[in-house]
Amino acid sequence: MNSGTNPRRIIFFGNERLVSGLSHTDTPVLQSLIDSGYEVCAVVVNDAGTKSRKAKVLEVAELAQANNIPVHMPHKPMDIYDELMNYHADAGVLVAYGRIVPQALIDAFPFGIINIHPSLLPNYRGPSPIESAIANGDTSTGISIMALSAKMDAGPVYHQVEFNLPAYETAPHLSQKLAGLAATELIATLPAIFDGTLQPVPQDETKVTYCQLISKDDARLSPDSQTAEQAERLVRAYKAFPRARLNVEGYELILLNCHVGDHASSSLCIAFTDGKFLCIDELIAPSGKTMSGDAFIKGYLTS
Repeated sequence: MNSGTNPRRIIFFGNERLVSGLSHTDTPVLQSLIDSGYEVCAVVVNDAGTKSRKAKVLEVAELAQANNIPVHMPHKPMDIYDELMNYHADAGVLVAYGRIVPQALIDAFPFGIINIHPSLLPNYRGPSPIESAIANGDTSTGISIMALSAKMDAGPVYHQVEFNLPAYETAPHLSQKLAGLAATELIATLPAIFDGTLQPVPQDETKVTYCQLISKDDARLSPDSQTAEQAERLVRAYKAFPRARLNVEGYELILLNCHVGDHASSSLCIAFTDGKFLCIDELIAPSGKTMSGDAFIKGYLTS
């Protein structure tokens, strides 16, 4: 395993893919822990998921193996409780693990498990805070460094950083930005957590909001019940997964890039309830090919 110069020992939980369906991560948190000299004793990855999700390369596992760090992939974290305890780690660090960790395991670490959540808690507890912030048209979001509890995203918070949310942001890009921000802030915060000068503050339960697991049904756009602006936000929010879909002249299209217009400039400008138009700039055609809106018109809609 890696030979850090920092005396603190850490077990890392998660795969760092903060967005559902994200195909790649640069593993900034795990990399930062290694670069900062912490002794990462082991990496624990959740083995749950679909076959397609399991088939993805696990960059955290590759990074761990490159640094001689053992990788564990238990069905449940308690399945390897004794093995984890044998590492005598001071704390766990958890990023996008995707499974509730029992309180007994959290309490087994002297400093518990430190979790990174990509929202300003208590806002957007749950599995889709990045997508939800974009879909709801929020102007800011952020990251929370918190003490993990067995109740979902309910633990007390050590540190938060707000992040201004541009109107053009997509979920994959925002995920990468927040992951980088989280890595920087975690490394800056850990010393104060370990020396006891930074204590977590309980969340205000009266201000809790939740986000839900996203399904493909959520990504089907509805010109009869949504505004064009709502639809455009969903295209950006669901760009990684499950990707916004719309039936246009009998063709099922996956929408990748769109803009809102006051007028229909082409047959790929679809009217929504606010009288404005969702204009499709880039899409995946029924053939599976990615193409521009103009190319789709020429190839499919021009007789």
